[in-house]
Amino acid sequence: MAAMTQPMPASEAFQPHLSVTGLTVRRGERLLFADLRFELKSGNVLLLRGPNGVGKSTLLLALAGIVRPDGGTIAGAERTELHLLNYQSGLKGRLTVSENLEFWQAMNGTSGPTVEAALDAVGIGGLGMLEAGYLSSGQLRRLSLARLLVSARPIWLLDEPSAALDAEGEMLLGRLIDAHRQRGGIAVIATHHDLMLADTAGVETLILGGAA
Repeated sequence: MAAMTQPMPASEAFQPHLSVTGLTVRRGERLLFADLRFELKSGNVLLLRGPNGVGKSTLLLALAGIVRPDGGTIAGAERTELHLLNYQSGLKGRLTVSENLEFWQAMNGTSGPTVEAALDAVGIGGLGMLEAGYLSSGQLRRLSLARLLVSARPIWLLDEPSAALDAEGEMLLGRLIDAHRQRGGIAVIATHHDLMLADTAGVETLILGGAA
């Protein structure tokens, strides 16, 4: 694996805002959560905790505008301000590593560093010409993280972002989130693991318990 460099510095600061009021979502006849309320501002992180099946991923999909809530409001963020990273990474195995990022740049804009710089930042520099299907699970996760970088957006919605990462990868993830926060970004993160963040100020936890 190529030597890992520090995340690329950002040239502009974000000033995002995300407000959720009375959010209610059902899955079929089952109530996942009701009357959720939280407000996030520049530099904030919200950790979503709870056992499998209680609605953490569904909440991220609702924030992204993919799942329609049964009640409540989500305000302060346009879809063009959001990055969703979940288990369906959207990566194509027959495209090269670079081609995958170039595709997402075309979809989401070229507001971040170059493809090469982003790959260096996540520790897979030098693999740009390799088909993504040949990457390990950990390398695929790093490629997904690079997608967050090449198109800079102020609100990250991350579903188990440390999955498949080794200890070095978990440290990298923490640095990427720290850099995003320093720029003013917001992150909403569903995770079972403790994240390696340099500063816990502005980090809150929302525990979803589910409902029958």
